[in-house]
Amino acid sequence: MKNITLLGATGSIGKSTLSVVDQHPGQFNIFALSANTNWQAMLNLCQQYQPVYAVMTDEISAEKLKTALDNDTQVLSGEQALCDIASHQQTDYVMAAIVGAAGMSSALAAAEAGKRIMLANKESLVLAGDIFMDAVKNSGAQLIPVDSEHSAIFQCLQGGRSGLSKIQLTASGGPFLHTPLNELQSITPDEACAHPNWSMGRKISVDSATMMNKGLEVIEAFYLFNLVPEQIDVVMHPQSIVHSSVYYEDGSTLSQLGNPDMRSVISYAMAYPERISSGVEPLDLANNSPLEFYVPDLEKFACLRLAFEALKQGGNAMGTINAANEVAVDAFLNQAIGFLDIPHVIEQTLEQTNNTVLGDLDAVIANDQTARNIATKIVTKYA
Repeated sequence: MKNITLLGATGSIGKSTLSVVDQHPGQFNIFALSANTNWQAMLNLCQQYQPVYAVMTDEISAEKLKTALDNDTQVLSGEQALCDIASHQQTDYVMAAIVGAAGMSSALAAAEAGKRIMLANKESLVLAGDIFMDAVKNSGAQLIPVDSEHSAIFQCLQGGRSGLSKIQLTASGGPFLHTPLNELQSITPDEACAHPNWSMGRKISVDSATMMNKGLEVIEAFYLFNLVPEQIDVVMHPQSIVHSSVYYEDGSTLSQLGNPDMRSVISYAMAYPERISSGVEPLDLANNSPLEFYVPDLEKFACLRLAFEALKQGGNAMGTINAANEVAVDAFLNQAIGFLDIPHVIEQTLEQTNNTVLGDLDAVIANDQTARNIATKIVTKYA
């Protein structure tokens, strides 16, 4: 029986993780759960799974949960509590599924404690890739990606890296793959969040629509697989059936395919190196639509271009664009700026932030805050 600490229990990844756990009650136990402010949903989860700990990021929400609970679950609050349950001696596996920079510290705590980290929080590597990977190496932690694209690469590389020439991440293109650039400025938040294939939160859905999500995945792949930027490629694939591919010097290409359902990736991370039932229907290629592939338009999807530029700059540039993106997307979702203003905010923030090497977590956090402050000022010019 493996004890799982699930960080981000009320989000889409959290729900999918619990769905897999439900299918294998003899293999996995929910040791701890966390959420941000949704204490009502957390109350239901605590009653169903009886975790030892429940952590709310928000202190007021934690008090409400504590008052409503009638079992032995210990309710905690704050970032330190997240780190404590992620590194707890009784925690075996950590599902790191808190969205954005808020999930970095707890994922790093799990890495430093030598846990199996099922990483759905790409910002941990985008902001602090060198620090995070050093922690994994020094502690002997297992790092298994939960993004569908990185899981695909991880699975394809199980046969070895000899002769590897490049990896290719697939991107659905979101809802605007075939929308002309001149029509994008009037896009509403609801339109940007209407992803054709995946069910995700609003922030990640906007990132998919701008392709910043893919840009962050490029940076994540750089660290996960110890590559150089020139070894990372992106191709548009609207059906989301081919999840990613690896290319070898002998002309061979290996790809991982499956229906677009995160439970496949989650079950693989939980059972690795074995495979268990995920509840996902098997792929039926004969009854699927034809598979299409396109070269990404870096003028229309400027966020992807900016991610590659930040990766090549190195240092704090990756954290800078992530912080600027979070500010810009929040402003867009609150209808303060337009859809096409998002990459403008990111690019100007990158230009106005000094490029430096980040030596420790304090420097990472300071750079994140500086970039947010700059991006917030830029947003006001577009509002």
